[in-house]
Amino acid sequence: MTPRTPSPWRPARLFAGDDHARRVWRVLLLLLLVVITWLALAPHPPQEANLGWDKLNHMAAFTALAFAGALARTLCKRHLATLSATLMLFGAWIEIAQSFVPGRSADGQDLVADAVGIVLGLLILWGVNRAIRALGRPSGPRPIA
Repeated sequence: MTPRTPSPWRPARLFAGDDHARRVWRVLLLLLLVVITWLALAPHPPQEANLGWDKLNHMAAFTALAFAGALARTLCKRHLATLSATLMLFGAWIEIAQSFVPGRSADGQDLVADAVGIVLGLLILWGVNRAIRALGRPSGPRPIA
């Protein structure tokens, strides 16, 4: 038997839906959760991380979380529903925690921005999935069942 040579790294492989790709997305999801929690609970977050509008910050953060979270598991409607509910609970937890941080306050409209971000992240994933499949590459995520 000849040893298997590793294939060159290709960005499309990150959407393959195999164990390696899911592991990469899980690590990214964990990093995003840590960074977003820190930014949300810091009394004075760095200005470089500010997109200029608080609601846009929330939408961008939860878009990234939903996208990475969806790719961290096998794609199916049940997992996406669980992910969406979990991310909404995470957003609610952030709002409650912010009410205890000096200089920060809870805002219900942030939860709306979080929900919009979650939907946007899943729509982007759907678009990426369709684009990869349209190109005829078998490395796209499996269709959502």
